[in-house]
Amino acid sequence: MAIRNAIEADVPEILAFIRALAKYERAPDAVTATEGDLRSHGFGPNPFYQCLIAEEDGRPTGFAFFFFDYSTWIGRPGIYLEDIFVYPEFRGRGIGKALLQRVAAIAVQKGCARLKWEVLDWNTPAIEFYSAMGAQLMDEWRSMRVTGEALARLAGDAVSAETAS
Repeated sequence: MAIRNAIEADVPEILAFIRALAKYERAPDAVTATEGDLRSHGFGPNPFYQCLIAEEDGRPTGFAFFFFDYSTWIGRPGIYLEDIFVYPEFRGRGIGKALLQRVAAIAVQKGCARLKWEVLDWNTPAIEFYSAMGAQLMDEWRSMRVTGEALARLAGDAVSAETAS
């Protein structure tokens, strides 16, 4: 098994991983990302994300998709792991652990204070896997999200306030 940084030519495979993950997470129709989105946001002069690809005998088997964030309380950067996924036929071979370890190593090398991610509450195998790796559930925190029209309305309120000033 090998783990490498994704390159622009990997974009179709990255999208395939994303779609496979969405299917596993019971939301196969939720993916609207395109190859163009992934290409422009991950491989331009200021990429918004990084991606690792795990391979076995030259065949992609898993990926880890992440980006840097920042903790104001700690005063140091961190890594947010957006997605980690191993194709079902390759599970149980240590690929997920190796991907998670590589992202953790990047966090340590970059002086990050933490590595964090979300997991669906019904995904018991993943929760057990992450717990075995030393991760802790943060029960007191709840994820919040604003998307689509609600995001546009919220931004519109800010734009209106700036215009009025």
